Amino acid sequence: MAGDTQQTGSEYIQHHLTNLTFGHTEHGWGFAHNAEQAKEMGFMAINVDSLGWSIGLGLVFALLFRWAAKRASAGIPTGWQNFVEMMVEFVDGTVKDSFHGRNPWIAPMALTIFVWVFLMNTMDLIPVDVVPYLMGLAGVHFQKIVPSTDPNVTLGMALAVFVMIIYYSIKVKGIGGFLGELSLQPFSAKNPVVQAIFVPINLALELVGLLAKPFSLGLRLFGNMYAGEMIFILIAMMYGAGWILGTFGGVLQLGWAIFHILVITLQAFIFMVLTVVYLSMAHEDH
Repeated sequence: MAGDTQQTGSEYIQHHLTNLTFGHTEHGWGFAHNAEQAKEMGFMAINVDSLGWSIGLGLVFALLFRWAAKRASAGIPTGWQNFVEMMVEFVDGTVKDSFHGRNPWIAPMALTIFVWVFLMNTMDLIPVDVVPYLMGLAGVHFQKIVPSTDPNVTLGMALAVFVMIIYYSIKVKGIGGFLGELSLQPFSAKNPVVQAIFVPINLALELVGLLAKPFSLGLRLFGNMYAGEMIFILIAMMYGAGWILGTFGGVLQLGWAIFHILVITLQAFIFMVLTVVYLSMAHEDH
């Protein structure tokens, strides 16, 4: 598709960055055939490709790790079991360093986040034209296979983390303690009248910090992965510009893919660590 002369550069880029969207338009329910129809569907539209690939990769993670758990033995681990044990030990050590409360759910959740986000990011290493071309043969107009390049997915995960932050903040500190942290810090005073004056200031500052957590968590992952995907698409366009640029593009794509492995792993690690740190802060009762 990169060498398709029927598409301009902007059309090629727009096609690869458009989700397979299902929703309602003036013509009824159905899949969008262009970006304008997808925009017309509004908030209730569903990005079927992002949802499908993220759920599928989650199932891959669950099945592979379940398979390793069922085959685990007391002897020396080999192969896949050894890799899974290394992953579990790595995540467990990271949680012990970052989480200072007591909650048996944090380490399994951190492992799920790290592996799931890593698998979603890894889809960016598949050549950008392969899956859209195959899906096009089946009559599917659009197909984005990297769920973490969809802000709906990354902000959805961040929103789930935010809900857990609120839940554990209230559970550990009580509603009074949680509201006290929001309204009595960072400025405090012994005089009740002066403290009452500081309350709205503290509340405004703390609410901004609280709401910034899910937005920064989701947008950081989306921004880095979206930029990486865009670079792959721009390099792929060079294949249709002659054999010299095509050869140079192949070298660039290989180099960027090798470098992007670091980005893929780092973004999954950052998302996991920040989640653990935010939940650790929610468990701390000042």
